[in-house]
Amino acid sequence: MIKGLAITPPVLGRITIGRVVEKNGKRLPEKDDQFTITTQIQTKDGWLKHPLDEELRKESENGKLRTIPVRMLFNDPDLNFRAEYSLFDRRTGRPQCVGDGETCRRVNGEGVETLPCPGPDTCELGKNGLCKPYGRLNVRIGDEDELGTFIFRTTGFNSIRTLIARLRYYQAVSGDLLACMPLTLRLRGKSTPQSHRTPIYYVDLTLRDGTTLTEAIAHAREVHDRREAQDYDQAALDSAANTGLKNGVFEHDLDEGNAVTEEFFAPDPADSTSKSHPVKELGPDTLKAQLSPRT
Repeated sequence: MIKGLAITPPVLGRITIGRVVEKNGKRLPEKDDQFTITTQIQTKDGWLKHPLDEELRKESENGKLRTIPVRMLFNDPDLNFRAEYSLFDRRTGRPQCVGDGETCRRVNGEGVETLPCPGPDTCELGKNGLCKPYGRLNVRIGDEDELGTFIFRTTGFNSIRTLIARLRYYQAVSGDLLACMPLTLRLRGKSTPQSHRTPIYYVDLTLRDGTTLTEAIAHAREVHDRREAQDYDQAALDSAANTGLKNGVFEHDLDEGNAVTEEFFAPDPADSTSKSHPVKELGPDTLKAQLSPRT
């Protein structure tokens, strides 16, 4: 295994509640009031929609996709959803600093060092919105690829807090059968003084409509027993995923970093050269540069 390269869950597509639009010659993020499921292919007109988007949209009210039936790939909540404070270099898309509020890993001229992490509100490097909470949720949609996932990325505290709580609660009440629970990604709205009473949207994780918690746990037990009879080793899958994620200092690659900074992180106001940059092709020198500070 290549050291320094995080092995993340296989991704089949993306789940978003917004998009990047061009206004006055600039590419800017724009929020939405519904989910969109896309492929991993991006053209000049945006991300291509995944066939599941149209399929699920036909079953929704008014054509707005606000619920998505999902399952988790892992029993461990922290493998399904990873969240940290993250600061990206706007010009390269590479992570500069990733922390959890106690310690952080920060890139300097000689490699990666571990430092105290005060959080974005009091960190000199991450002030003015340069550092944000950044979460990634991997979920399964359908049964076509039982090890493939769709990824939902967010920098919203409401989504991050809610998803962490739900995943831990469902793991606890199901007796560590989180990967067998029938769940739904659900878009919720709320208003706050900070939003000037206009709706803001965040993502919740609930049971399927019409399913009680008792029924969902019973279903999870049935799925678990059936998998065991077929020698499906969930514990080994979780262990392999955990080892792969720990293999890299940072989870993000250059392709993901450019897309993330464009969608979630505003340009650095102190950097007049900071603009949205297109995703670059990876060549041998690029990969070498990406891995060099991690060795």
